[in-house]
Amino acid sequence: MSLVLYHKWNKVVRISLNRPEKLNALSVELQDELVEAMSAAEADHDVRTVIIKGEGRAFCSGYDISPSARSDYAGQITLREDIQNLRRVVSRWATIWELSKPVIAQVHGYCLAGGTDLALNCDMVIAAEDAIFGYPPVRAMGSPPTHMWTYLVGPQWAKYMLLSGDTIDGKTAERIGLILRAVPAEKLEEEVTELAEKLAKIPWDLLAVNKSIVNKAVELMGRSLLQQLAAESDAIGHRAPIVAEFFRMAAEKGLKAALESRDSPFGDYKGK
Repeated sequence: MSLVLYHKWNKVVRISLNRPEKLNALSVELQDELVEAMSAAEADHDVRTVIIKGEGRAFCSGYDISPSARSDYAGQITLREDIQNLRRVVSRWATIWELSKPVIAQVHGYCLAGGTDLALNCDMVIAAEDAIFGYPPVRAMGSPPTHMWTYLVGPQWAKYMLLSGDTIDGKTAERIGLILRAVPAEKLEEEVTELAEKLAKIPWDLLAVNKSIVNKAVELMGRSLLQQLAAESDAIGHRAPIVAEFFRMAAEKGLKAALESRDSPFGDYKGK
């Protein structure tokens, strides 16, 4: 089964994360297929706009942190190897940021951890009002390997989200500027499609140049360097004793037990 679905109509491409049984957790294989799909959309001269969404109950629950997938965090690799692995993550999401065509994230359900890394590297995010945004790994696992939070919401909200690991709903995400728009869940597909088709009426040359100048403004604020620093910060965070304890528990008692231990003091997530 393909981990990414690719559907083109008119001048719009919809790319869907297709691990619904895992709430679209981002395995390395899924990330690689997503990059391939983005490259295909970039190479297709008929495509003007790209939508990224998730199949099933959630947009994306984060990176795949099952013990079999993430044994590297149990202290089995060096700091330099960890940084290089995380820089590959940064490079994957840069494919979206640097695409010459506008990319819209269509968010429903959970958008957690790596799901926010994915969504916030898109050009615009439209979410259901009841969507859930957050970065719970900051409680016991490290920090985001990419960082767009401060650019979008400013330092106070970025600190709140990344120091607490708390969640916010789509309405709050719109209010603080994390996303473009929050809409009723039943209207989400319609709203995203309408925006994508509106943008697709504009010639690619103009879409590309206007996206590029906005991106360059953010680059002048140090975006690319900050992504590299974020990867290094995450790798350093992985050396905290609590991270080794989290993955030891995940290996011995299961991921759900480790997540419940991480989040039960806060009364949220409940092992999800």
